Amino acid sequence: MTVRAAAPARTALTVAAEALAAAAVAALVVAVGLTAFSVVQWPAFNSSNVTRAVTTVGQVVAMGVLAVAVVLARRHVRPLWWKPLSWIGLSAFVTVTLGMPLAATKLYLFGVSVDQEFRTEYLTRLTDSPALQDMTYADLPPYYPAGWFWVGGRIADALGLAGWEAYKPWAIGSLAIAAVIGLVLWSALVRRDLAILAALGVTALVLAYASPEAYGAVIAVLIPPILVLAWGGLHRPGASRGAGWGAVVATGLFLGVSATVYTLYLGFTAFAVTLMALTSAFLRYRATRTVRAVLDPALRLIVVAVLSGLLALTVWAPYLAAALTGRTAESGTALHYLPATGAELPLPMAQFTLLGALCLVGSVWILVRLKDSRRAQALGIGVVSVYLWSLLSMLATVAGTTLLGFRLEPVLIALLGAAGVFGVVDGARVLYLVASESPRVRTATVAVAVVGSVAFAQDIPHVLQNEITVAYTDTDGNGDRADRRAPGVASYYGEVDAALQAARPGPRTDTVVLTSDTSFLAFLPYFGFQGLTSHYANPLAEFAARADTIENWSELTTADELIAALDASPWRAPDAFLFRRGADGYTLRLAEDVYPNDPNVRRYTVTFPETLFDDPRFDVQDIGPFVLVVREADAGAERTAGS
Repeated sequence: MTVRAAAPARTALTVAAEALAAAAVAALVVAVGLTAFSVVQWPAFNSSNVTRAVTTVGQVVAMGVLAVAVVLARRHVRPLWWKPLSWIGLSAFVTVTLGMPLAATKLYLFGVSVDQEFRTEYLTRLTDSPALQDMTYADLPPYYPAGWFWVGGRIADALGLAGWEAYKPWAIGSLAIAAVIGLVLWSALVRRDLAILAALGVTALVLAYASPEAYGAVIAVLIPPILVLAWGGLHRPGASRGAGWGAVVATGLFLGVSATVYTLYLGFTAFAVTLMALTSAFLRYRATRTVRAVLDPALRLIVVAVLSGLLALTVWAPYLAAALTGRTAESGTALHYLPATGAELPLPMAQFTLLGALCLVGSVWILVRLKDSRRAQALGIGVVSVYLWSLLSMLATVAGTTLLGFRLEPVLIALLGAAGVFGVVDGARVLYLVASESPRVRTATVAVAVVGSVAFAQDIPHVLQNEITVAYTDTDGNGDRADRRAPGVASYYGEVDAALQAARPGPRTDTVVLTSDTSFLAFLPYFGFQGLTSHYANPLAEFAARADTIENWSELTTADELIAALDASPWRAPDAFLFRRGADGYTLRLAEDVYPNDPNVRRYTVTFPETLFDDPRFDVQDIGPFVLVVREADAGAERTAGS
């Protein structure tokens, strides 16, 4: 290997080593921070301003540490000092911004409500076992990418934590790790002090607008530097043919990791990278007028696709293999969602807020520097990709589906925010030069930047106020509410679990429970017969057919008919039913996809007559608001033995 060829390899290894070191530092900071928060009995966030005040103090301290790192970097102090300091500061910022407002609850943002319910269920499933299994349905491979949940589950299992209890520390920890890895990437792409500022800006924006969906946020925070890196790998006019391959490999690895974590962001980033390759091919062809010029970006794009595809198979292979022989859903109901925000283009730069100002500066900077800045070109292509994806998503409604374009708004904000940081720095430099390098102008611009940064940072808990409040009002897996008020029906789950364990000793995964109180499955690793809604259900599970089957069961009149129907089920039949008691019998609340309506889910109730279970082959218990019906093991033994 020549010296010229060895240099990029050394650079890549150095960046990888720094990323690992930064991740280790971030993990340590989060562990220390969350442990320190837990030793104090804090008041609930939704009933006191104490945790908000302490959050502000912690943010200012963390930003002060980052400011010191910026000063040291600008003075060209040895990286051994400023780099670890910047990692500590950024991971501490994440820890205090999310960890302190949630210090008095064991739950993460949004508790176990709405989407967070199935995410908690997924982590619970992969805490119980490392095998790639569907979050709800027995004997099915997972449809939703398992990467983030699998790693979190393995950590929870190693620490002896229940999946639901590990969700909050894993969400905060993974976000901190992703943020410092983003800082390492920025440091390899731009000036060291600018890298710290860009990483802080993007991290703060992602915390404010993407952190409730933690497993997506860890990808979103990395998209801006990855797009800059990808553009450097795909378009290098005047460089040698071997230049940029390290960036190509890194882009392929990132897309592969994205495929194992968050499919939408994989699709978007792949779309943006493809647009970059097409842009590079067009520019090369315009410069040379030869078809051969387009081969290089095409080859690089193919390498990216192959690398990402191979990594994706580590998670997707079981589902793809099963889909070749199984029956899939007739339509992609996971994409059946179009809220009002999905019917309009996101224009954060038009808002009269700090966010709007930063995004406006970023938009102007991209346009002004488009010809001479590779960063502006890369971020600009990313912004254009968001808007193209959003328009395609709106157009897809004609075909009866969407591309969930509204979910890319946090990515757009991160891209424009990164550009905004660069724009503020460039603008301050221009202003400094215009003012004949007056120290007063420099001091004033730094003061304005600091005030704006602190103002935005301390507003993040306010932006997340609803999500934080739900984390305190939801009942956790111990049956407690963090705001110390009367818990909800989930407080009876412990008794339900004890009754199930007494009736069916052995691993909980040996039992399939039919219930519409699906948060029960989020706390305990029983398999469910039916999921929360079709939008989160595995396409191989045949959600609509299962719902019809449940309705048919409710219309039966004798225990013999029900047992015969359970034995004839094409899916693994319920071993237990967890009902609510209604006026006319035992009830379940089921869900139906009604897209394109908004809301896109219709809830309806089915009622099972009590006489259906008035048989020695069923054990019926009243537990709080629930009725637990367990099928006696002997009743299904014959079918189990033959299955």
